[in-house]
Amino acid sequence: MDFKSFSPKQLKVLCWWCGNNRFGNHDAIICDGAVRSGKTLCMGISFFAWSFYAFENASFAICGKTIRSLKRNVITPIVPIIEKLGFKCELKISENTLTVTKDGRTNRFYLFGGKDESSAALIQGMTLSGVLFDEVALMPRSFVEQALARCSVNGSKFWFNCNPEYPQHWFYTEWISKRKSKNALYVHFTMEDNPSLSPQMINRYKSMYSGSFYKRFVEGKWVSVEGAVYPFMNKDMFCPVPNVCFERYAVSCDYGTVNPASFGLWGEYDGIWYRIKEYYYDSRRENHLKTDEEHYQSLCELCDGINADIVVVDPSAASFIEVIKRHKKFSVIPAKNNVIDGIRNTATALKSGNIKICDTCADSMREFSLYKWNSGGSDAPVKENDHAMDDIRYFVSTVLDSSPGLCVTSLKRNG
Repeated sequence: MDFKSFSPKQLKVLCWWCGNNRFGNHDAIICDGAVRSGKTLCMGISFFAWSFYAFENASFAICGKTIRSLKRNVITPIVPIIEKLGFKCELKISENTLTVTKDGRTNRFYLFGGKDESSAALIQGMTLSGVLFDEVALMPRSFVEQALARCSVNGSKFWFNCNPEYPQHWFYTEWISKRKSKNALYVHFTMEDNPSLSPQMINRYKSMYSGSFYKRFVEGKWVSVEGAVYPFMNKDMFCPVPNVCFERYAVSCDYGTVNPASFGLWGEYDGIWYRIKEYYYDSRRENHLKTDEEHYQSLCELCDGINADIVVVDPSAASFIEVIKRHKKFSVIPAKNNVIDGIRNTATALKSGNIKICDTCADSMREFSLYKWNSGGSDAPVKENDHAMDDIRYFVSTVLDSSPGLCVTSLKRNG
């Protein structure tokens, strides 16, 4: 990795714990702010350096929402850097441990995922000299507080980084708002605090977000989401079906019997996925409930003459998934269903043009104009006019945003 000079805020994070630093008496550091602002990298380097400055033969925890995201965001980019600085690292993937040695001194770092309330049990009983939380706002409070309680060694410190969420979030109210009483150093980052980002890249990131997500991920503000979920989806954002030969096809399904069912047929051409046709059935409007088999026949009609590589379905629709599997015509998988991440990724895909909604999809166009955020304070859309919105989100989360190396054809093999 090529480095430019660190920014003043990055240098502050790198050196705050040093013995002669005026911030060294703080018990914790909190870094929040914009995406791609350089806070994770400098915090990770600083955490490892501090651990050897302050301790020997000690245990530490590094926590992410999941082990996978932790390795991707922290371990993979930072280990090569500290190895260049003279540290020797041994990562045991099966044990989720990282043993680091420098000048005959060794410390152990345990990797944890804090994705839900049950994760707190994973860290019970340990004695730690410090803990780093990557994306702490995505972790449950019970897990974070259990990890903090394990830091009973004199001189232990807490390290937090995150992107903003809503202002009633527990981490904002308990730590950022109370940082003075918690004796925590607070450093707020913007994209301009990352010297490795060019002005062109900063402008690109700014163009990817809108509304409340712009305020959070570009301006780094803890704000509530409000109004339309996709405020930029006006009539100019819908296009005719292109007259091309699509390279491959996929279907996304939000399944309902009493509630509406929405299926979208997607075609990919030149790296862009188009929602070219949809099936939308509202049993209340039609005054008739359809069975799983009847919905399956409608799926077949939607794909008439087309070989769809994959069908992604609402993961709660187990009976419909089984019907599709039994007929052995389509490869089917349950959709990924993180609502807020999915909405954010869908907004980014729409604004960047990676997906386009064709003007043949009348119910999608209608729902885009009606889909609103709940005004109750937490991040949640109103559960109305959301069926096409859900199936579009399933497509983005499961097909468009597949992990590296996991493409539609590989999904088909695993279906």
